[in-house]
Amino acid sequence: MDLSKVKLVATDMDGTLLNSKGEVSDRFFELFEELKNLGVLFVAASGRQYYSIVEKLKPIKDEIYVIAENGALTMKQDQELQIKEIHRDVYVDLIETVKKIENTQVIFCGRKRGYIENYGQDFVNFFSEFYDRYEIVDNLSQVINDQCLKIAICNQQGAEKNIYPSVKHLENKLKVKVSGEVWLDLSHNLADKGNALSQIQEKYNISSEETMAFGDYNNDLEMLQKATYSFAMKNAHKNVKEIANYITKSNDDNGVEYMLEKMIAAKKRRV
Repeated sequence: MDLSKVKLVATDMDGTLLNSKGEVSDRFFELFEELKNLGVLFVAASGRQYYSIVEKLKPIKDEIYVIAENGALTMKQDQELQIKEIHRDVYVDLIETVKKIENTQVIFCGRKRGYIENYGQDFVNFFSEFYDRYEIVDNLSQVINDQCLKIAICNQQGAEKNIYPSVKHLENKLKVKVSGEVWLDLSHNLADKGNALSQIQEKYNISSEETMAFGDYNNDLEMLQKATYSFAMKNAHKNVKEIANYITKSNDDNGVEYMLEKMIAAKKRRV
């Protein structure tokens, strides 16, 4: 494993770069400065809303690429680089279908903000960790002044068991991703972190052999396939561990930082 070759690092946020409290470590920001000095590009790739990602990474937000909403949106310094939206005729039917799934909450993930119906304050408190900008509306189907990047569905008893069987049939026309223990996301069929990462790799002529990526859940699979140095977190879903080439420590044990330190040391030795 010759980590000195790495020119681009892409990492998921929740369950990966963020600890269980949703925090980024101070050590990461120190390591980022070293990455920058070594000319290594950094990409934050998450199912989160763009505004939520840059809030977590505020000190470096103007120096990084951000892949948001599972690859539906790519941004750099508030500049929109690519977007994959679900058209209105599709998402209106979709919303009405998924609302029928018991014990779930549905989020319209717009370009401007996230939208929810009135599910109560407890859900707002939970949901607002992932959505920095949001609005409570009477009916999601009536949201017309925004682009739909994703439909997110939450079930606190587990997304894989309680949501996925009801939407599996949509996989022939949409990207259906269990993106966390309680989350399932429906996106444009070309919206994934791998496709979004490929565009950045092509822009800088960076190969998979020069790419390091980290992830923990099914919405990270395509991104990990774009990196020779693909790492599943110790706390990752079994599907991620099966596809990744390597495994690192858990998010609570700073598994991303652990491997970044090794990569930085390898590049310095090479110099």
